[in-house]
Amino acid sequence: MRYCRFQLNGEAHYGLVESVAGRDAIVRLLLTPPEQADGDMESLRTGRIDAIPLEQATLLPPVRPSKIVCIGRNYREHAAELGNEVPKEPLIFLKPTSALLSPGGIVRRPKISERVDYEGELGVVIGKTCYQPASDADIRQYILGYTCVNEVTARDLQQKDGQWSRAKGFDTFCPVGPLVTDEIDPWVGISVETRVNGEVRQNGNTRDLIFPLDVVIRYIAQAMTLFPGDLIPSGTPSGVGPIAAGDTVEVTVQGIGTLKNSVVNEY
Repeated sequence: MRYCRFQLNGEAHYGLVESVAGRDAIVRLLLTPPEQADGDMESLRTGRIDAIPLEQATLLPPVRPSKIVCIGRNYREHAAELGNEVPKEPLIFLKPTSALLSPGGIVRRPKISERVDYEGELGVVIGKTCYQPASDADIRQYILGYTCVNEVTARDLQQKDGQWSRAKGFDTFCPVGPLVTDEIDPWVGISVETRVNGEVRQNGNTRDLIFPLDVVIRYIAQAMTLFPGDLIPSGTPSGVGPIAAGDTVEVTVQGIGTLKNSVVNEY
């Protein structure tokens, strides 16, 4: 199942996304928020709607998480490009939900930062409450689906502060979308690509994650409860770099689609 969140008649709705004549379109309303499905997406009630081509819809972030738990340095080459050692266990940090940005929304470069970087990532959306799961539990049962994330970072402030909350936490620093799908398998290998103004800057694959998603989720859930709708950006491949006002950043995750956002300077 694939779904998005969008505006219709001034209100936010979830919509079921299917291919119509070779193009993605919103074909039905989901009358129950997907994060309330408790892992059973097929049980969601739907309502009729005239099909809306996805590219014509006013999309919203497809997730409404209680928290965003990010994974740092989860690709070896990315750790190396910033002069960091490969972590021995997952490196987690929190990003505020106020950083969420819609597909097509505008990333604002803060005046107090001289370098703001893109970081394209596969995002994991939690579907069932998860806390200290049994060692033999299938972690996939807790996953609702996957989405695209641009985990924007004020790199100079990250280096200056020594901890990452401010550098990662500015408003607009977490574009997400365009949809959520449960129809891909990151354990098999999914490509993650970032383009800036059409030029490929990142080209990675989830096969190269240092810590696979089951390890990451299990690690996080040893410390905090993951609730339905929570978002886990799983780490970025090598090739991160700065963005400037006027740039357009596109994050494409195989089997999901493309998250596209423009950039402006904050005035």
